[in-house]
Amino acid sequence: MAKKRVVVGMSGGVDSSVAAYLLQRSGHEVIGVTMQIWQEEETVSIEENGGCCGLTAVEDARRVAQELGIPHYVMNFRREFQEHVIDRFVDQYVKGRTPNPCIECNRHVKWGSLLERSLGLGADYIATGHYARVRHLENGRYALQSSVTAEKDQTYALYSLTQHQLAHTLMPVGEYTKGEIRQIADGAGLPVAQKPDSQEICFVPDNDYAGFIDRTLPEPVPPGDFVDTRGEKIGRHKGITHYTIGQRKGLGLAMGHPVFVAAIRPESNEVVIGEPADIFAPALRCGHINYMACGEFEEGMAVRAKIRYNHRGAACRLYKVSPDEILCRFEEPQRAVTPGQAVVFYQDDMVLGGGVIQRAETDI
Repeated sequence: MAKKRVVVGMSGGVDSSVAAYLLQRSGHEVIGVTMQIWQEEETVSIEENGGCCGLTAVEDARRVAQELGIPHYVMNFRREFQEHVIDRFVDQYVKGRTPNPCIECNRHVKWGSLLERSLGLGADYIATGHYARVRHLENGRYALQSSVTAEKDQTYALYSLTQHQLAHTLMPVGEYTKGEIRQIADGAGLPVAQKPDSQEICFVPDNDYAGFIDRTLPEPVPPGDFVDTRGEKIGRHKGITHYTIGQRKGLGLAMGHPVFVAAIRPESNEVVIGEPADIFAPALRCGHINYMACGEFEEGMAVRAKIRYNHRGAACRLYKVSPDEILCRFEEPQRAVTPGQAVVFYQDDMVLGGGVIQRAETDI
């Protein structure tokens, strides 16, 4: 590739730092940008464990940029992050769904906002430290290919990127394992070579989603009834935002045997409790489809579907049920199909596309 101007989204972590290093080593003009997306400057405590949003991240990214001899800037995206990520996160949980805020951040903030601002400044590409690979296919479309290491592959959280976004994206880290990335960072003298990875959602560092939502809303989410699959009341719950499909722990129910959250009914403020068999579904319906490697799915197309980030993927076939809805029928029933989560479709290691799970289908 001829020399290009590339804006690298630098979170202060080892992956994005090595991405900047690799691109610079390839001869590109590299500009580092750190996105201020969540914290006010005086509250920086979540950075201590590798967060990516505040002053510690900025300082680490600045140190790496100085080591590499590249310019570094901080851009404020707090408004976009609030609108597309936090507000949606709260809204979806209140509606009894379980959203994935990282997917929304990738589509609307890291790409939607950063890419357009970067192109406006004369950049040819943006680049990130994600473990994925961008491919330009023979059919003319752009798609994501899984990284060389399945353990760190992040294509699931990137399935919603558009063709325009992919055409202006570089992901050099996807060609390496995590161990190799740390070795490269060590060899390049980067000060973040051994910095630990961030594990939590950046704006909920204590993982207390329900507490965060209660603090965000004018009034806390009210408690309600636990009911069994026949609709009979069996206890009281703390508020529907405390629960997700398939959950077993933290229910506070003395049933004498393991039970699970089988459904959440925001319209009646009920959480349905079921037996193990009640949380398996032979199919799901998804909407808000984003096509990646292909322009549409062939009727009955055989694919592998991932229904959450750490899901290994399951064989299924796809059927179009409306202009923007797909029925995904599994070869074997899948556990905890969760409305609000993404379902991403693969053939081999290529992302065909995906959508948002609307509901599990049991009458198939």
